Amino acid sequence: MDEKLVQRIKDCSALPSLPAVAMQVLELANKNDADISEIAKVITRDAALSSKILRTVNSSFYGRSQKVATISHSMVILGLQSVKTLVLGFSLVTSLSKKRSKSSFKHVDYWKRSIYAATAARCIAKRTKQIQSEECFLAGLLMDIGMLVLDQTLGEQYSTLIDAAKSHHELTAIENRGLGMNHAEVSGMLAEHWKLPPVLSGPIAHHHDASKADESVRILANVIQLASRCADVFVDLDPNPAVADVRVIAKDKYGLDDGQCDELLNEIGQATSETAPLFDMNIANESFESVLKKANERLIEMSLHTQRQAAELMEKATNLQEQNQKLSAQANTDGLTGLSNRAAFDKFLSEQFTECKEMGAPLALLMLDLDKFKSVNDAHGHQGGDAVLRCAAKVLLSFAKNGAMAFRYGGEELAVIIPGAELDTAAAIAEEIRKGMAAKPVSFEDKLIPVTTSIGVAVANAGSPIKEAAQLLKAADFSVYAAKHGGRNCVKIFSAKPPAKPGEKAA
Repeated sequence: MDEKLVQRIKDCSALPSLPAVAMQVLELANKNDADISEIAKVITRDAALSSKILRTVNSSFYGRSQKVATISHSMVILGLQSVKTLVLGFSLVTSLSKKRSKSSFKHVDYWKRSIYAATAARCIAKRTKQIQSEECFLAGLLMDIGMLVLDQTLGEQYSTLIDAAKSHHELTAIENRGLGMNHAEVSGMLAEHWKLPPVLSGPIAHHHDASKADESVRILANVIQLASRCADVFVDLDPNPAVADVRVIAKDKYGLDDGQCDELLNEIGQATSETAPLFDMNIANESFESVLKKANERLIEMSLHTQRQAAELMEKATNLQEQNQKLSAQANTDGLTGLSNRAAFDKFLSEQFTECKEMGAPLALLMLDLDKFKSVNDAHGHQGGDAVLRCAAKVLLSFAKNGAMAFRYGGEELAVIIPGAELDTAAAIAEEIRKGMAAKPVSFEDKLIPVTTSIGVAVANAGSPIKEAAQLLKAADFSVYAAKHGGRNCVKIFSAKPPAKPGEKAA
């Protein structure tokens, strides 16, 4: 434990003290020759406390058929231990309820949970035939008293820790990380400070981990730990984890099956609605069936929320994929013509060359050079040249299908890669492209600009000497050169046999 914080707690002027009537009753009850009449006189001096005890004794909480009119009679009927428990419980709750800090600590929620826990502890003790059911009730009622102490000592610092916990079940771990100690340990400190017997102080201090309690009180500590989780079933926003834990603990510790466990929880809900008014609190009778309904609604709500999140993530992923595809397309597309660019050409040629070679399939490459393109730019400006490029690209794209792709290689140089095409097929496609371009002069500023192209065709197949993608590109370039020097507006096919040297240089 954090010794500095322990000292701070001890020095806190608002540290709860044991009410005088409770101290007197404890002192008298602990005597070997306890005098019931003397204890009754002490209790009777506090009219409000006497009234609450008699109201409780005659309520369904104890289920007595005969009317009890005096404290002495109640002690005879219920026994010293039960009345002592009621005195401690009522006097402490009355005293502590009046102590409120200026923090945002939710006192109503705190007492609501405490009453659920106390009632649960008594119901569990009776269901499992524990003799000390009254002690279990009181330990359940006071086990979280350390929360009030930490609130009085730390104020908003402690409220922040409470707000960070989705359930009371998670609180001790958060407290240990933030404070170096937890409210259960503080509750135990206060119980010892009040000189409560070990049968109370032990279970109170270890209600979140009964295995650490002294062996002499571990049975009661187990009851209190289960009661704490039962309280969570009725107060947590999402009761599903608490219900699951309660069923596991009830089966492991007491051999209760799920049906018996659910009966116990239903009994706790009903009994708490009857107990709460005795502590001046109003808790509606909430059956376990209604809790299960709330749990199912919460599951449905969480499921829908998860589905919505999944749909949103899917939508974001789809949008991101579309954005990436657009970016990828932009990165690989020539902005002017809409053809794939040089980077895409290099990648596609390399991939297709490797794939076709492995499959033993041919790969055709058509390289195109728009004829006298410089003259077009000189006569019509770059806008006219751009119009010619766009028109040529449309013709080329009409042949880019069934796996073929069209590219702007650079400037007025265009290309088509046709996987699976043999030489005769590639040559026929090249001729169709040539005719298509020549047949469509480009309309620009009320003028028609004739468009022709020189095309070189090269094919890599099993019988050709072309063994690398770079060699295929060089072969197609060589054929374009031959077409330009052969009069332009024609198709030339690469042959491994060197052609005759051109007679004149192309313009």
